[in-house]
Amino acid sequence: MYVFALTRIVHELVLDYTRDHVAETLTTSLAENGETLLLLLAVWWIWTQTSWTTSRFDPFQPAIQFVVLATMLGSLFLAVAISGALAETGLLFASTYVAIQVGRTLFFVVTLRGDALRRVNMLALVWFGASAVPWIAGALAPGEVTRNSLWTLALAIDYLGGRLGWPVPGMGRSRVSPWAVAGEHLAERYWQLVIVALGETILTSGSSLLRGPIVAERTLALTLSFLTTVLLWRIYFYRAGQILGEAIEASADPGRLGRSAELSHLLMVAGILATSAGSELVLMDPFDHTRPAWVGAILGGPALFLAGRSLFEYVAFARVSRPRPIGILALAAMAPVMVGLPPLWVAAAAASVLLGIAVSDAIRAHGRPLEQASPPR
Repeated sequence: MYVFALTRIVHELVLDYTRDHVAETLTTSLAENGETLLLLLAVWWIWTQTSWTTSRFDPFQPAIQFVVLATMLGSLFLAVAISGALAETGLLFASTYVAIQVGRTLFFVVTLRGDALRRVNMLALVWFGASAVPWIAGALAPGEVTRNSLWTLALAIDYLGGRLGWPVPGMGRSRVSPWAVAGEHLAERYWQLVIVALGETILTSGSSLLRGPIVAERTLALTLSFLTTVLLWRIYFYRAGQILGEAIEASADPGRLGRSAELSHLLMVAGILATSAGSELVLMDPFDHTRPAWVGAILGGPALFLAGRSLFEYVAFARVSRPRPIGILALAAMAPVMVGLPPLWVAAAAASVLLGIAVSDAIRAHGRPLEQASPPR
């Protein structure tokens, strides 16, 4: 289901980049991308809350399975609504999001009588109830600016509530971090979402090839897209991707470390989705003239991924290896001179930077045992 949801988000990104009033300017493109980012953050928060749920309860219990399956069904409708969430299906998107968050939390408030986690869900229910107001109001608002402002407020309430432990006057706050009790499980859930995002890239690229003539240049573009996906996978899993769970368990403050890991994975997934959108732009016409906004997707996606991967490495090892920031700088330096060149060349330049980082990782790993997690911090 999340492959489908992420595919719809990439589709929205491609529409952002191919609109005539967007493609020629990077500034307008960033504004359009900000709207799509709202949709990604909503989908991300549902994934996060579901991961926390399955880390705190036995997933083999029928009641928990019911909650997860109901969340999956709701998320399917949410994914369907993504394509028009900023227009005609906004109410479906917002109401489904609210139903998932409020419904799941209310279920645990009702069923967890005598359980310490009931209080946590009671606190969260207050915050989700508060955010429901701007969610629904935004969906009903007549203008895009008002809708986006209200949805931004709603997401801010949701994310801030989770970050602060759902504080409620007279009831206190939750001081139990899910990362403290199930760090390894949650690390695996975010690892899985990276795999889902990478899988979406393959699906989108293959589907894009089928929507046009299968000629040599487009076949080459598909091959380059596959190579880029493989390189993103290799860079992600090199060392840090293999021991995040151990790093969190070894930390003196697993909650703080876990929140950093959550942010780094959000950045990496966003970077992968932008890269996927860039690959689809290349497949449309590999030898067209690359517009400024397209450069932002083709080069900016890998750069955003590397930024998240750098933070991820710092979470695991308390340091960042040089190839990652060097790669970001190289991609940024390339951007101005890539405007107007064939998209296939721009994609090849991005892949060459990623290849250099992957080769550097392989050289440093040769003959060296797997590095251990950083000492408790």
